[in-house]
Amino acid sequence: MTFLEELHQQRWDDHRFYHHSRINQSLHLVSACCFLASYVLIFFNPVLAVMVGWLLAMILRQIGHFFFEPKTYDEVNQATHEYKESVKVGYNLRRKVVLLSIWVLAPLLLMLQPDLFGVFNAQEVARGLLYNTSLLWFWIGIGAVVFRTVHLFFLKGVQSGLVWASKIITDPFHDIKIYHKAPYYLLKGAMYDDMREWYAPTPTTPAH
Repeated sequence: MTFLEELHQQRWDDHRFYHHSRINQSLHLVSACCFLASYVLIFFNPVLAVMVGWLLAMILRQIGHFFFEPKTYDEVNQATHEYKESVKVGYNLRRKVVLLSIWVLAPLLLMLQPDLFGVFNAQEVARGLLYNTSLLWFWIGIGAVVFRTVHLFFLKGVQSGLVWASKIITDPFHDIKIYHKAPYYLLKGAMYDDMREWYAPTPTTPAH
């Protein structure tokens, strides 16, 4: 596949496997708006941008995945939850638990070690816990994307890794495009997506 074809494929697989719940989709819509606000704020107020990105956008997104997305057998795709977790290109639930644990522990570590074992000098420590936490969270976010991208270089090839990184960066725009009607469907009482509205390419992996 070309780069754009694989990007479309990864987006479709992500949608059909992990976004059945209209509540999850609605939370992704709000999350996407928060991420776009972060993209703008990073040029004017980096601390606020990181806080909006992690405390609002990321938490809302993961609440949708952990609490509202069905973990039962997927009749639409004829796939078990275990199978979907095993073929997830990005961060599956287990990897997310690890990432979120690092995120939660970061400010606690700074409380115990304000200089982060010598990483911050006295002047940088004086900036305060909030500023240094935002800085640490920023690099945790960047590191998570870079780590998984390079990991995918070895698992699936360089193009797949770069496609996934591009998908992650542009997900807020795409989420708004495909999930802007999710609140409307919720008001109509449609709790789950039948996966028929968005054009689906031929899957590259068989459903189990």
